[in-house]
Amino acid sequence: MARDLALYTVARLGLVAVIAAVIYGGGKVAGIEIPILVILIFAILIALPLSLVLFASLRRRVNESIAAVDERRRRDKAELRSKLRGDRPAGSRE
Repeated sequence: MARDLALYTVARLGLVAVIAAVIYGGGKVAGIEIPILVILIFAILIALPLSLVLFASLRRRVNESIAAVDERRRRDKAELRSKLRGDRPAGSRE
């Protein structure tokens, strides 16, 4: 899960960097001085919907990993509560 999440984060940050570079370069070509903060804000706003489309499979893998971890945590919690109540574990004999 951590690898997929890190890869997704790096991909999104890379997309922001590429878009920011394109905006910066476009401003230089047009002879316009655009403040870096404005470039970053526009790059983030443009990257948000683009990343949903471009990185859909990676995002899906991250969501599946999170769901698996959440299910495992829920199962472990139920097992612990069962033990605390004094219930017998499934499959045990007296």
